[in-house]
Amino acid sequence: MSPLSMIVTIVVINVVYVSLFTVRLMFVMKGQKVLASLISVVEVFIYLIGLNIVLENIDKIYNLIAYCIGWGSGVYLGSKIEEWLALGYVTLQIIINKEESSVPQVLRDKGYGVTSWLADGRDGNRIVMQVLAKRSNEKKLMRTIEDIAPSAFVISYEPRTLRGGFWTKRLP
Repeated sequence: MSPLSMIVTIVVINVVYVSLFTVRLMFVMKGQKVLASLISVVEVFIYLIGLNIVLENIDKIYNLIAYCIGWGSGVYLGSKIEEWLALGYVTLQIIINKEESSVPQVLRDKGYGVTSWLADGRDGNRIVMQVLAKRSNEKKLMRTIEDIAPSAFVISYEPRTLRGGFWTKRLP
């Protein structure tokens, strides 16, 4: 194998390996153990091939550099894949001035489940809302909030467990 083809092979193998590693980790975190296990079989096979190529040619610095470049590129690609898949759900806690009391209903009219309550803030009465949505809809929901309540304070987090409530049956 020529030095250039070896470099390209090492980079490609590592990009694929690390991307699979990232996706597998995402599935483990989401509780999808079987899918994560299947991905790990392919992942370790690819890893061993790449590692073998590098270790057989450890005296060539460009192979080590290619390995590192492939690793870094794989981390980037894996994170982009994770963003694209956007598995799971997101909970947004939205805090608005009481004067913007129509916001919960506007969000409900757009198909979101909203639980709201009155709260006391530093500068007066507030409305606090909790909205559960699919993670793939988070950016759209954030744009909607920006449009209807530009001064809203928003906290976004991923819930680990969902149980009960009418909304878990039909999340947007």
